[in-house]
This record gives sequence, structure tokens and C-alpha cells, in this order.
Amino acid sequence: MIFVANVVVVTKTARTTTVLNSKTTTDITNGLRFGRFPITAVQPVVEGGRFPAKALPGEDLVVGATVFREGHDQLGVSAVLLDPRGRERQRVRLHPAQGEQWKGLDRWEGLITPSGTGAWSFVIEAWHDRYGTWHHNAEVKVAAGIDVELMLAEGAALLAGAADDAGRTGAEKRTLRAASVVLSDTTKTAEERLGAGFSPEVLAAVGRLPIRELVTVSERFPLQVERDLAGRGSWYEFFPRSEGAVLDHSTGVWTSGNFRTAARRLDAVADMGFDVIYLPPIHPIGFQHRKGRNNTLTPGPQDPGSPWAIGSKDGGHDAIHPELGTFEDFDAFVARANELGLEVALDLALQAAPDHPWVTSNPEWFTTRVDGSIAYAENPPKKYQDIYPLNFDNDPAGLSKEILRIVQLWISHGVKIFRVDNPHTKPVWFWEWLIGKINKKNPEVVFLAEAFTRPPMMHALGRAGFQQSYTYFTWRNTKAELEEYFHEVSHVSPAYFRPNFFVNTPDILTEYLQYGGPAAFRIRAVLAATASPLWGVYAGYELYEHVARPGAEEYIDNEKYEYKARDWEGAAESGRTLAPYITRLNTIRKDHLALGDLQNLTIHRSTDDATIVYSKHKTLADGTKDTLIMVVNVDPHSARESTVSLDLAALDLDPADLNEDGLFRVDDLISGQSWWWGEHNYVRLDAHVEPAHVLSIRRQP
Repeated sequence: MIFVANVVVVTKTARTTTVLNSKTTTDITNGLRFGRFPITAVQPVVEGGRFPAKALPGEDLVVGATVFREGHDQLGVSAVLLDPRGRERQRVRLHPAQGEQWKGLDRWEGLITPSGTGAWSFVIEAWHDRYGTWHHNAEVKVAAGIDVELMLAEGAALLAGAADDAGRTGAEKRTLRAASVVLSDTTKTAEERLGAGFSPEVLAAVGRLPIRELVTVSERFPLQVERDLAGRGSWYEFFPRSEGAVLDHSTGVWTSGNFRTAARRLDAVADMGFDVIYLPPIHPIGFQHRKGRNNTLTPGPQDPGSPWAIGSKDGGHDAIHPELGTFEDFDAFVARANELGLEVALDLALQAAPDHPWVTSNPEWFTTRVDGSIAYAENPPKKYQDIYPLNFDNDPAGLSKEILRIVQLWISHGVKIFRVDNPHTKPVWFWEWLIGKINKKNPEVVFLAEAFTRPPMMHALGRAGFQQSYTYFTWRNTKAELEEYFHEVSHVSPAYFRPNFFVNTPDILTEYLQYGGPAAFRIRAVLAATASPLWGVYAGYELYEHVARPGAEEYIDNEKYEYKARDWEGAAESGRTLAPYITRLNTIRKDHLALGDLQNLTIHRSTDDATIVYSKHKTLADGTKDTLIMVVNVDPHSARESTVSLDLAALDLDPADLNEDGLFRVDDLISGQSWWWGEHNYVRLDAHVEPAHVLSIRRQP
């Protein structure tokens, strides 16, 4: 690094770049990790930038850093967003972080918003804020009568010089020069002269283009910006074999549904406002050790087996179960879904039935026990004799290439989303390799991790490339549990972990749903649909299916092991369906972009230990503000009363939004009612009538 008089020189260290004006020629900072001003603890950064942070187009990302300096002069801090070609797309001034937890910790925060997909990045800039420093010093000294003429002269010189900065508008130049003239006018009082230097017009000019010196630039940190459905969307799961399945009551024989009959159900799914139709495995099902109804070891001749026991004489992962149809039928199903605005997500279950072709062709892809048998899947006390897990240690290259081929095959048939079954039972390196390989050629392809396991593994899968994941939301039911988990997924882990809040799955029927009645189904739906940009439903939820197999947290007569014909029309005619409520929630999600961001959730206080309150706020590109307040009674058995206390700063209210009493109008998007609200509000929610408010703040033009 060389400092030359009156020349701006960029100096590079290991992690920062500093732009300096200096008269010295001494080179003393090469190789140092700190620039002129320390920039530390930058976010969103994943493991020092080894992995890119996750982002979506139009998503507001909280960007922050701890930045400080020696002495008492003022600092300015900005975040600069760079597009995939390295071009500056946004420059945002950061401000001291709000909240008692940040007091005195030199934390700076702001929002950046990428506008398209690809490999974006950002840097943090820190600089000596010449105007801010002068403003502070002049305000204090002039008021105290200290160095008055000197401070005014320094201000005049500062603004006169700033008027010549490249990038200033003509109006800004005139404003700064005029202020400089007044600051120099000794015929005016010191207060009048200082007022010219502090005017709103001057503040606006230096706010838009700060007067910067000694600029320190952090290293560049990566952001992977993926398409909307990577982080926003509503999912619906059904079994194609059940949609259109017919039981002959005289013989007890089922005729399986298929892609043609299942396509008829797509209109209802689309009408409810879902974005993704997710299918369990559609491949041939093994016969050896096939499971019968309710996971028994003694199947009847008509039992279809579990779709996750993949493979038979009819083929493996690259084949379709003959009863479901042909590839032509599947292509027609995908095309119909796309016509309705739905994308098809296919289950990627990397395991095999004992009669999968791989067992014969590549036995090294499995684990052989000392007695010569192949180990089947176990999760004690659960046993899955009909499934052989894969072993990636014997032939990692061969097995990996085969799976890559299979994924590419389904991509060629219009599948752009894969729900991956139990990814935590495979090596993390494999997922990093596979997803990286697929996304390099097909960046639109999305992978959802069905990994109900320990947090380190779930988070590692997100770092490895999974765009989203199932979560612990399923088991978070109390107010305290929900508040803690909402904070975690919104503010602790969003850079590497996108939560998909499924309310139920074929494997999971929680006690909350078993015993909570219809109110429990409404409560879980409104929480999932409003707290996360991603949520999902397994078919039957809208019919309040809630009977569990005794002693288990899963459905009795589980659809995993049998056909299930549901009377959708009868339920609608009799009003025994949650479909209209789900439709309303999905409509609200589409109408309110605030619900499409993950990091904008704020928890508010309530006096009742079963009433949770949270909000989501977003300022749109046109300046419009979208703010929703959710108030939910999480006790499905009773009515609850509470005083709700709002963090008004999080709502970003404008003076025009308030009436003469300082209240603002809220519209309940579920009931259609409206109220005047303020900082403290009385709420009563009867779980048996309506357990939730979804309130939209009525903004005034």
C-alpha cells in the first residue's frame, strides 16, 4: 500500500479494502486483517462466506455489521448490493441497531433487496463521516460559545467542497453552496448561520450522497438468490393412487386411482390457492416383506404396499408404477397442473425394496450383514423390513452418478421440485455434490429436505444446498414454544435454513390435532400460513381427519399402506370442510407481500399465556407499506381474553395513518370486521367461533 498526497489510493488487506487520502508514503498495513475502520460480525454470512446466504427476489434481507472506530468522530456505514455481474444495484445507509440488547455494542443494520436470481453479493462500507462529525461538534460548541467562528468556517468550507462532488444534482449543488455562503456571513447570528448548515435540504443532500473520507470496504460476501418457489409457496400433498380409487364393496377389491383420475382433483387444489402439488413416490412398489394395513407384517393380497418401498420386477426409481399409468400419463398430469398454476413436486426417496433391480445389479450399494443378509431400515422401535437403505461408502461414485441420472430423468419430464425423504440418513457431501451439479445446469430446481432430526444436521443440509426444510413447527404448540421457534427461524437461521411449516404429514398426526377438534386445525393452519412464507398440508387435513393408531402419533388406517377414498363433495355440501378457510388464508398470502418474507416477523406482548401476537411488515418498491398483525388463541378448547401491547416502531406508522386520538384502523381479513387500535388493545378470541385475527393496517394515502 502506498499513500500519495492528494490522491485517493485503494489499499487491500486480507479482509478489507480502505480508500485513503494521505500525504505519507510509508507502507505499514500490508497483510493486516483490519482496515482503517474495523468491520466485524457481518450478516447474512454463512461460515465466513464458505456457503452463500439464501435469498429470494424482492425479499428484504437484514444486513448488519459491528463497526466502530477510535476516538469520538462520527462513522458512516453502508451496505452495497452487487448483482451476478458485479454491478452495484443498491446502496443502503445502515443505522444503529435498535433494542436494548444492542445498546453500546456498535451494531449497524439495514435492509437490502435483490431483484433477480443468481449469484449476488454484498459488501459493507465504513467511512469517516465528515458532515456528521462537523454537525455534532458544531451543535455542541456553538451552543456553548466555544470556537464559534472556527466551527462555522469549517462548515462553510466543508459544504463548499461537497458542492463540487461528482454525482451531485444541480439542486444539491445550489443548496450546499447557498448554505456555505450563509455559514460565512458574519452579518447574521451564529444560530442563523448554523441553521443554514443544518437545514433539511442540506441533510437530504448529504444523506443521499454522504461526504466520505477514509472509506473501508469489507470483503465481498455471497448471496444465492433463488426463484420464488424456493422460499415462498403453499404445498398440498396427495397420493395419486387414492384420487379416483374405487372399492367394489361386494368383493372388497380396490381399483387404484391413476394419473388421469388424480388430475381431476387438481382443480380443487388450485382453487384452494396452493402453488405446489406434492406426490409421494410414484414408482413400482416391492412385494418382498410388503407391509399391510397399519404397518402390519401380514399384507393381504389387495394391499398396495408403501410407496416408499421402491422397486420391483417392474423397475425402480426411473419407472412408474403400472397402476398409475405411463410416462405419457405422467406428462399429461404435469401439463394439467401447470395449466392450473401448480408445480409438481416429486418425492426423491433414496432407498430400495428388497426386490429393487439395484439389489441384484449393484449389491455393493447396500449394507451386507455378517450373516450375508442386507440390512433393512430401522428407527427403533420402528422397523421397515420392506426398505433397504443405501450405503454410500462402498461405491460412492457409481451410486452418486446413478442418482444424478434419475433426477435428471424426472427433470426432463417437467419436475422442478423434489421433496427428499430422510436426507439426514445420507452423507451431507453427497447432497452438496448432487444439488450443486443439478443447480449448475438447472438453477430453477428446488430441493425440500424432509429431515426431522437434530438441528446441526438440519442446518448442514441447508448449507449444502437444500432450498427449504421441514421443521419442528409440527410439535411447537404453546405460546412460549411458538414465540421461541418463530424468532429462531426468522432471525437466527434464515441465511441457511428456510422453514416449510407443514401442518401434518402421512407420518405425523400430533396429539394437538388428535384432541383439539376443528379449532386446532384452524389454529395450526393460520399459524403456518402467516408465520412462514412456506407452508404445507397433507390431504385430509381439510376434512379434520384426526383419529390416530393407538399408541402412535400417526393416522389409523394410514394411507401409506392402503387406498383412501375421501368424499370431498359430500364434505363440502355438509360444511364439514376447512377448504374455504384454507382458501382464504392462501388468498391473504397472495394479496399481502409482507407474508412472503421470512425475516420481518416481530413478536408482540399479550397478557394471556395462550394468546400469541406477531406482525409482519414490508415497504414495497413503490413506497406502499404492507403490515399485518396476527393474534391467535393457541388453546383450541376455550375462549381467551388478553390485552395486546404492540411494538409501534415495528409497525412503521405514518402520521397520516393515525386519527386525532393516535389510533390506527385495522381490518380483520378473516372476519371482515374493523376496529381502531393503538398501543394497548383488548382481545377476546373464542376457539370454537374464530381463534385468530389477521389484521391489516389500513394505510392512508
